[in-house]
Amino acid sequence: MPTPSAPRSLCLLRLSALGDAVHALALVRDLQTAWPGLPITWVIGKGEAKLLEGLDGVEFVVFDKKSGWAGLRELRRQLAGREFDVLLNMQLALRAGLASTGIRARRRIGFDRARSKEGHSLFINERIPAGGWHVQDAFRQFLQPLGITPGPIRWDLPVPAEAHEWAAQHLPGEQPTLLVSPCSSHALRNWRPERYAAVADHAAGRGWRVAICGGRSELERKTADAILAAMRAPALDLVGKDTLKQLLALLGRATLVLTPDSGPAHMANAMGTAVLGLHACTDAERSGPYSDRRWTVNRYAEAAERFMRRPASALPWGKRIEFPGVMDLVTVDEVIARFESFRSARGL
Repeated sequence: MPTPSAPRSLCLLRLSALGDAVHALALVRDLQTAWPGLPITWVIGKGEAKLLEGLDGVEFVVFDKKSGWAGLRELRRQLAGREFDVLLNMQLALRAGLASTGIRARRRIGFDRARSKEGHSLFINERIPAGGWHVQDAFRQFLQPLGITPGPIRWDLPVPAEAHEWAAQHLPGEQPTLLVSPCSSHALRNWRPERYAAVADHAAGRGWRVAICGGRSELERKTADAILAAMRAPALDLVGKDTLKQLLALLGRATLVLTPDSGPAHMANAMGTAVLGLHACTDAERSGPYSDRRWTVNRYAEAAERFMRRPASALPWGKRIEFPGVMDLVTVDEVIARFESFRSARGL
């Protein structure tokens, strides 16, 4: 079917988080494929803007979600006098809904009724059709009201050459590398350090290089220190040493990334790197690595029965089961088994 005429302008509202910014990027690539030259404005969070800096054909308007009413006033100031043909309101949080009131647009497209919450329906005048269980597929549902049929998915994250050079210096050569990114921004999604250490030692015993990455928070530093202390084999400590662009390059050089449901899981997937995901608080079928979940452990259904006393099928889309001990449902033995399956499949 022919692609309908492009709007004169389009605004996308998706503030956070890093993984969801990656999912939204694939939608941007779909729009750019269908309508080359379409002026796209993206209202985005601070960290997410740094991650996607250099994205071709997109104007970023940064909204600091921690700035409260002052941030809303600043957003209104930045967009004063502008009107868009289309607004894609791709965030359900009330804060995002309030931010959208500063964006003038004739068509205000949001989520389907079943997924709407926190007053989302008040800020839109059109809905995407129901469908798409994985977040990535749900985001691409925003193409349907625009008359666009999605093609092969692509992300093409902008990573400068100097970031690739930095990653090559820290992970030189062709040795298979297990990159451990142990922390999610949601602490209850994180696995125990001694379990990461056990899997890392197993990989090292198979001749793999092990590296640990993470940000500059106290939690990430303490977690990495605990993993390193529990390991028998040596590991590269890269925690707090990279920028977001360097992290993308680092993820791209790894052979396999071990991580809970986190931004780096989706960043690695978009860079073409396999992910051994650890899921119990969240459903890997909804928020696991999009391209290949064969290596991901998913204990969400068991967590629903044990902690919610309901089957996972009875829980609403996106329901998190974040209780102490949920991630203990993911065992060392099954993670090692997934590692070995990956190693066998890749002939490593």
